[in-house]
Amino acid sequence: MALLIEDYALVGDGRSAALIGRDGSVDWLCWPRFDASACFAALLGTREDHGHWKIAPAGAATTTRRYLDDTLVLETIHETPEGVVRVLDYMPVEDGTHLVRLVEGVRGRVAMRMDLVVRFDYGSAVPWVSRSENDDLRAIAGPNKLVLRTRAPLKGVGQSTVSDFTIEEGRSTAFVLSWGLSHEEDPPPIEPRKVLSGTVDYWRSWCRRCRGGTPWDAVLTRSLLTLKALIYRPTGGIVAAPTTSLPEQIGGVRNWDYRFCWLRDSTFTLLALMDAGYIDEARAWRDWLTRAVAGSPAQAHILYGIAGERLLPEIELDWLPGYEGSRPVRVGNAAAQQFQLDVYGELFDALYQAHQRGMRADESGVRVGRALLDHLERVWREPDEGIWEVRGGRKHFVHSKVMAWVAFDRAIKFYEEHVADEEPTAGDETAVTRWRAARDEIHREVCDKGFDRERNSFVQFYGAKDLDASLLLIAHMGFLPQDDPRVVGTVEAIGRELMHDGFVLRYDTSGQTTDGLPAGEGAFLPCSFWYADNLIGLGRCDEARALIERLLALCNDVGLLAEEYDPVRKRQVGNFPQAFSHVALVNTLLNFSRAVGPAKERGGDPDAAGQAGERPVMLPHAAQGATS
Repeated sequence: MALLIEDYALVGDGRSAALIGRDGSVDWLCWPRFDASACFAALLGTREDHGHWKIAPAGAATTTRRYLDDTLVLETIHETPEGVVRVLDYMPVEDGTHLVRLVEGVRGRVAMRMDLVVRFDYGSAVPWVSRSENDDLRAIAGPNKLVLRTRAPLKGVGQSTVSDFTIEEGRSTAFVLSWGLSHEEDPPPIEPRKVLSGTVDYWRSWCRRCRGGTPWDAVLTRSLLTLKALIYRPTGGIVAAPTTSLPEQIGGVRNWDYRFCWLRDSTFTLLALMDAGYIDEARAWRDWLTRAVAGSPAQAHILYGIAGERLLPEIELDWLPGYEGSRPVRVGNAAAQQFQLDVYGELFDALYQAHQRGMRADESGVRVGRALLDHLERVWREPDEGIWEVRGGRKHFVHSKVMAWVAFDRAIKFYEEHVADEEPTAGDETAVTRWRAARDEIHREVCDKGFDRERNSFVQFYGAKDLDASLLLIAHMGFLPQDDPRVVGTVEAIGRELMHDGFVLRYDTSGQTTDGLPAGEGAFLPCSFWYADNLIGLGRCDEARALIERLLALCNDVGLLAEEYDPVRKRQVGNFPQAFSHVALVNTLLNFSRAVGPAKERGGDPDAAGQAGERPVMLPHAAQGATS
């Protein structure tokens, strides 16, 4: 049985990531990409049947762990009556596809045990195991091959490989597991200590670029490191999480595959990276966005694969019992086929914010942006599945309409700020006239149909009485000022009705829901950060700080957050670690600590000028550049 979600730590190399339990077991690893099939899937099943790799003392031990400062190198200390041992786990960034586990004797003499159970294809395929001429262990099934190199003695026990060895003070033993294609030569060996030094230098060099200045800079840096670990380096795409099917409610069916890139995360992520000093990563994400959405606007998706893939069929793996019995286990995500208006606003806002920081446009991005705007003019009046990807039918969600307003608003702003003085064409002016008309019509409609005057609050969708935490973003989008009585009333209503045990729910799932799924889930952590952002905007900074401290206390011992928190069971739930949670954390810390933080930047605060940088190059028909 898997550990508590918060008992896991993450190591990664910018292509994939492993989850390692407090007890020294690797219970989740997909190779060679985040979205590849798992070779260790005990997180969603059992260690004996579905694969794991454990290194720990043979007897009882007291265990503590941490990351080496400003790195993704995990240090686990095991203390036993006989002595102390240290295990360093890391994945070299530039040296192929390896997971290194370096066992060092700190004091005394400790008996150790290694158990390796490889099961390819999410625990369904038992490999053929053999030894090479160099006595390396090979495990092969279909196209996949793992090679284990170590000087420790190995033996087969049933359908697993074990090693019983003793580590003494001042001595060390390394285990290097490498992935390769079964029809190719074995991956070349690496020198564990050499790549350890390179891995430490890589992460620390990256961290030195961080611009913090908050009361919580250590937490801020760890969250940014986590986001960096979730960036697929070859393309710049950022996965929402490295896991699939960790449940939003233990034993429930809200179990989704998050190993893909969501457009809606784009502006949040861009601002978190740019405002913390990581322009290269933000530019790579911006470039991934423009490539991913290229094509027919009518075929735009809300999420894509890490290289921009569009076919992400959702299937259920019936041989896996699920995390603590939470079934079904899903791979792929059917939400890729949904219609969600809000992603247009996120996309346009992200690219507008990038322009404000001097990121150059390219001609293909200009054309893609204009085509998307033309499409949005035709479809914004339609209902959609909304930010929460409901499966209970389309509605006129208020947040979706607000984000459609954002798309037109950012296009107009770009035109006014960068094009109007450069002899725009008649076609440009005609387009901007239409965008202004659409923007104004959406604003009137939302204020008329999406606001309940009796409740003095915006509501989840037109005609509803229910609240929705996404309404907390209205002021941050610049749709209305933060101190507008309608915004204040909405914040107060959400604080009364969606705040449970000190945390904000997405919407009420305790009874009959509109999302087409059974009732019940944890508190979606970004929503609580959004609430804190509104408290900051309203000048209620003491309340905001108290909520921030409460949220930061949910981080596990190595600073990681899942998607949600179950305040009843007092444990993390949902996929882990969750990029959106860490993005929200970063933005809220910056909002609290800076006069002009991400919330004011997005909302169009007049003091929130873009950071210095090269002025965007204007292309022909430059009004189109509002989206790129």
